Amino acid sequence: MDKFLIQGGKALNGKVEISGAKNSALPCLAAALLTAETVTLHNVPYVKDLITQRRLLEDLGATVLTPELRTHKITAKNIETFQAPYELVKTMRASVLALGPLLARFGQARVSLPGGCAIGTRPIDLHLKAFEKLGATVELESGDVVARAPNGRLVGTDIEFEKVTVTGTENVMMAASLADGKTVIKNAACEPEIEDLAELMNRMGARIKGAGTDTLEIEGVEALGAAEHTIIPDRIETGTFIVAAAITGGEIEIARCNPDHLRAVIEKLGEAGVDIEELNPSTLSVKRSAGGLKAKDVITEPHPLFPTDMQAQYMALMTQAEGDSVIKETIFENRFMHASELIRMGANIAISGNEATVHGKTQLAGARILASDLRASASLVLAALCADGETMIDRVYHIDRGYESIVRKLRSLGANIERITESTASSADAG
Repeated sequence: MDKFLIQGGKALNGKVEISGAKNSALPCLAAALLTAETVTLHNVPYVKDLITQRRLLEDLGATVLTPELRTHKITAKNIETFQAPYELVKTMRASVLALGPLLARFGQARVSLPGGCAIGTRPIDLHLKAFEKLGATVELESGDVVARAPNGRLVGTDIEFEKVTVTGTENVMMAASLADGKTVIKNAACEPEIEDLAELMNRMGARIKGAGTDTLEIEGVEALGAAEHTIIPDRIETGTFIVAAAITGGEIEIARCNPDHLRAVIEKLGEAGVDIEELNPSTLSVKRSAGGLKAKDVITEPHPLFPTDMQAQYMALMTQAEGDSVIKETIFENRFMHASELIRMGANIAISGNEATVHGKTQLAGARILASDLRASASLVLAALCADGETMIDRVYHIDRGYESIVRKLRSLGANIERITESTASSADAG
């Protein structure tokens, strides 16, 4: 397994460009299954999860061309199977997004129960209950979810999610787009990635209203067609580089981002002593304030509030803030696994249920540590960048799932980081 070797203590300075949002590109690729015509997507990040999603589409029989870097042209005209195999689904939970489009367009789908990061069970029960409300029969066979529309078509209905689910909202939105009649989804997720998917689907001919609010109205249509769409910037990558500037005491210009997509993060980091200036609608200038970092409590909640995907990075930052901060995780269980690794580096963190109390400021020291999930990986990289000495991070395949060319980008800002592979002594990112 590849590892990161990081020599800490260097302030990061310079300019970095944000890649396309992984969590938007994944459902947008899945949406291409809704039509026999070609869907062209731009700004698709080159990360492992997108490579897996592409393989899934190709296994189903779709053609995926990349005429230029970060552009995908997907044609799902000759779908040969309606099954997403376990070999792919086990590595990435978002593979379950094939379920809604296949069920809507072909009246049947078989998808293995999903895997992915070890941050809790993240069940798809809410997806399945919604599909049943749309008229599908849903059964579990040998670890696979098998869904069928009795007459080949789903039927529009009113659906209210018991709790907010981003992937569930996306899956049901895609399924309802080809259903007979109108579907209303209440307690829908409001994330920017939902809006991005809806924009693509409306370009394909769908009739979706209310994206970005907690109520979606979808008028089903007979068929969807070709479209061209550019994926939004990755708001979590943006937030991660904001923290990178603050935790190392440097100054970074972050380009090709969308500050409107992470207002809660910008506001909380501002309270914690991070100076964030909007140079223009897509560029931020970030540095630590003259007064230093201050401990501030945070609670993870659905958008537009503080996102769970920034919790680990925020915890790393709070180890360098003066005072005590309480971080409450309300979205996923088991999402404090990075805390034990931060403690190995010298952090003073106490965990009680879904709350972590960070006692700062502590000087972190390099150590051999282990990444447990995608965002935990990012927090450990951030901690290593400000630590004394050398840190070796194992299992960095997690970070490859969601951060494009992370080593190259950090090195361009002055970080002393290299990738250690099994076959070579050391090498940097190729991409």
